[in-house]
This record gives sequence, structure tokens and C-alpha cells, in this order.
Amino acid sequence: MPLIQRLPEVLINQIAAGEVVERPASVLKELLENSLDAGSRAIEVQLQQGGIKQIRVADDGCGIDREDLALALERHATSKITSLEDLEAVDTMGFRGEALAAIASVARTRILSRATGNAHAWKVSEHDRTPAPAALNGGTVIEVEDLYYNTPARRKFLKSDATEFGHCDDVFRRIALSRAGVGFQLAHNGRVSLRLAAGGMERRVRELLGDEFMQHVREVDVEAGSLRLTGFAALPAYSKASRDAQYFYVNGRFVRDKLISHAVREAYADILHGSRHPAFVLFLDLDPSTVDVNVHPAKTEVRFRESRAVHQFVYHALQRALAASVQVAPLPEPVSAVAYSVPEQQRLAVEEPALAGYFTRPVAAPAFATPSPTLREPSSFGASFGSYSGSSASLTRTADTYPPVALPSTTEGAPLGYAIAQLHGVYVLAQNASGLVLVDMHAAHERILYEQLKQVVDGSPAVQRLLIPAVFGASAGEIATAEEQRDVLAQMGFEVAAAGPNELAVRTVPSLLARANVADLLRALIADLRDHPASAVITERRNELLATMACHGAVRANRQLTIPEMNALLRDMEATERADQCNHGRPTWVQLSMNELDKLFMRGQ
Repeated sequence: MPLIQRLPEVLINQIAAGEVVERPASVLKELLENSLDAGSRAIEVQLQQGGIKQIRVADDGCGIDREDLALALERHATSKITSLEDLEAVDTMGFRGEALAAIASVARTRILSRATGNAHAWKVSEHDRTPAPAALNGGTVIEVEDLYYNTPARRKFLKSDATEFGHCDDVFRRIALSRAGVGFQLAHNGRVSLRLAAGGMERRVRELLGDEFMQHVREVDVEAGSLRLTGFAALPAYSKASRDAQYFYVNGRFVRDKLISHAVREAYADILHGSRHPAFVLFLDLDPSTVDVNVHPAKTEVRFRESRAVHQFVYHALQRALAASVQVAPLPEPVSAVAYSVPEQQRLAVEEPALAGYFTRPVAAPAFATPSPTLREPSSFGASFGSYSGSSASLTRTADTYPPVALPSTTEGAPLGYAIAQLHGVYVLAQNASGLVLVDMHAAHERILYEQLKQVVDGSPAVQRLLIPAVFGASAGEIATAEEQRDVLAQMGFEVAAAGPNELAVRTVPSLLARANVADLLRALIADLRDHPASAVITERRNELLATMACHGAVRANRQLTIPEMNALLRDMEATERADQCNHGRPTWVQLSMNELDKLFMRGQ
């Protein structure tokens, strides 16, 4: 065995660099975090050849005193902490005191700095650590050149300039998102690629993630004790095929934490399915003493002292934000040039018990005449209009006409407006204060049923006993599954029994699904139950079963709705959580503003 000997300091730093300096983006991250800890209000980054040739970070922070410059390049030298108590409540981005030393061991490094209040600037490098005079107005400039010049084996693992710049750009954006009050500029090979002025968080998010992201988000701002979650969470309509639009910060530090990821995934579970990933920019603020950031040199992992409490807080805060009903969802501003009002005598309270199997909300809607089965066209179409009823091929118009007045605005408690027609038995057309609303009636009703089923299934669901049992053909496997899962089906509101060697009989169904096709519904439900034990079904897959039931129980395409039925659907949507998307994450309605409609016909151009 060789004799035990102390490693040289340079080799120790190069070993540490393997953890801290993975690629140019790792260097950029450490330098940007140091600039933020220095209280900088403006930071400029210049890269050459993807950061492999040069990384230059200039800030206007507090700077470094002449006496501390050489020490800044020493391992385990830091101004962030002085004791274990400081480490347990650290609130700065950096604190380990090893990043600059590791960087200087594998790249040509130079530091120029002028501390606040000092008359002169000074500079040091990894080879010459004696401070020398330099020209600098204020702040600090760190230049890192020729990464891995002295460790060619590591340099071979670097990718192309474009790839390495892409990683640097990702790091730059993550840091910039965390500090909206700081101005940032990024240049590559002498060309500015991104310039961000200091401002508010909404503006910064819009600049980095785009207008489309902001059009599909719900704002989050929830506080409980020392915990606070703020930011923006996108609705499923903006879901992604990858996780590249997920930004989560703990006390301003970007992290990838399994506990947080699970809480976010659970919050989206009811509205986002399949292989899609949600998009969000979220900030969790809490007492620094309750989170351990000293888990990994890269500082992207954390541990929470009260992990269960943090998980539940993030889950419930995000779930409530995503579950906001249409009543509080943002709508475009009404077009001021159009008066949206209707005389009170032309409004009629509609409540039809016959619709209880589908839509349940009593609504106030404009008075529409009873649709006529035949078309009776008045002599002058432009002079007046009547009410319309849906048809798979056309819109049938009645002879009864009303003055050309608009429908009630959102200020009268109807954000989705009032129905005017049904298109091809699939879409409901409604008018609100902003313009035209198009509703996918099956998707909307599916969400409504799903939320209602979730509310009643925990207790004893209301069931409807069928006057004549529904009997349908079934395979031996389906009959066996129905017998084995009899208790589970009963909890869901179904009384099912074998009616013969190849038949099943259903005697009760949940009241909410009384109009569903019983045979199709039971076959889909049994298929879901077949490969899972009863205990797992109830505890883990309950919502999936309820989603299946809601899908089969919802009103189907080509089912012609009356105007009162359409309005009842709209009112149910406004009162239902997560009504903006169906159980599969697709939107249930879209808004077309008057301005958008005018553009289609080039009005005002």
C-alpha cells in the first residue's frame, strides 16, 4: 500500500471542480448568484463560444475590498456565514466558499472590483494574487477564460458551442426569473441576445415565457403562517411535452425537489392527464431555518424540516388556484362601443325540472320563443331577428322577433353570457359582454359531472333504482370482475348482479348518471376495475373511475339542447371548480372578443 499523503491544494480544488463546475453554465450560475448576494441592481453577462472561451459577469454590487480579493479565490473562504447557526439559517444564494476556488483551478480567472466607498479598483488572478490597481467605476467584474485548459480530459466532455450556450441561456433565464427587480443583459459572441429591464414579476415572466403563457395562467398568492406561495400556474391548455417550462424557487433559489414536484403533480392530477407536463413559475417563501440548502454543492436540492406540512401547503394552494370557477376567472374587457344590456321585461327566469338529469342550475335568461319546426323567413332579415334552435345541419329561425338588443353583461353574474344557438350538436354559442363564447358541451358537462361525483362518492351516493333492470351481454371475465368488485361498484352507486351465463343486470345507478348508457358505462367501469385489487381502486384510482363515469354519463354529441338547457349548462360551468378544462386537460370553452371578430371581417381596417 502506498503511504498516506496530503493532496496538493490545486488537486483538491480540481476534484471539487468536478462537482461545482460541470460545464460553462455551472460557472455562470455561481457567478450570477455571487452578484445577487452583493446586492446588484444591474448585471451584464458576456459569453464567447458558448462560455467555453470566455464568461464575463459585470455587476454594480457592493464590491470586494482590496484586502479580501486574494482571499476570494481561496477554498472555504466566504463572507456569507461564520458559524453553524448561520449555516442553519442561510438566506444567501452562495455560502460554501468553494465555487471561485474551484473555477480558478480549471480556468484562467480574473477578478476586478471596487468596493463601495473605496477610491480605487483592484484586480487579482488565479496566478497573481497580489492586488494590482485597475480601472473600474464600481461593482465587480469576473472573467473566466479557457475553461478546462489545464484538464483536457474534462474539456473533451463539453458539447458544441451552440449546445453549451443553450445551457447558459437556461441558467440565465432561471436566475433572471428569480429577481424581477434586477436588470439583466446577456450577450453571446458580441451580440446581445436578451435584455431585461428591472420591473415587476408579471412583466419579467411575460418577457421570458411569452404572452401565450400569461394568457393561460392563474395567479397564485396564498399565505399560511410562515409559508407563502406566489407566482403563476398555467392551465392544461398550455401543457408541455417536457418539463422545460417549470420554474420553482425556494426563498429565491431555483430548486428541483422531489417533494415539491410530487405536490405540484398531485395538484394537476384532476385536470392534466397522459404524458403532458404543466408549466408554472412559483415562489415558495419560508423561514430559512426550516429548510436545509446544504444538501449538494450545486445547491439545487433542499430538505424541509416539516416536509409534510410544506407538501400539503403547496398542494392545496396550487389546487385552489387551479380550481377557481369561471366566476372568478379573468375575462377580456368588454368593448365599450357596444351597449350590453337588456330590458328587465325581456328576461325570464327559467327552471326546468325535466333537465335535472343533465343540468341543474336555475338560470335567468332572455325570453326566447318556442322553436318552430319549419323555417319562416320574414321579408326583411336585417330589420329584426328571432330565437334559434340547434340543428345538425342548420339553425332554425322563428317568426317571432325582438328588437336588436344585446344580452346581459358579466356584471350581472353571467361571465359565460347567455346561449344563442347550438352548432352541429357539438358546440354551444353564447354571447357575453366581451363577445362570443364557444362551449364544447360534452367536455363541459363531463367536468361538471366529475366534480359532482367527487362530492357525493365519499358518503352514500344518491342512487336511482331502475323500474326495469338494464340487462346487457357480458363476457365471462366481465361477469367475474363484477362479482369480485361488487362492493366497489356499490360504493359507486351501482347494484350489479349476474342475470345469466352471459348477461349482467343493473338495478341501480347514481342519480347523476341516470340518463347515461348503462351498458357502455358499466363495461368501461369494469374494464378499469379488472386489473386492480379493490383496496387499490378505492384509495388510489377512485378519481380515475369517477372520470370514466363522468365521461360516459355526460351529454353526448348530436344531442340537441334547448335554449334553457344550454343556459343551465353555462350556469353550472360558472359554479363548478376547474370548469375551464375537461377531465383530460382540454379546454371546455373559448372566448372570442369583439375585436377578434372584427379582425376576421376586416372591420375598421
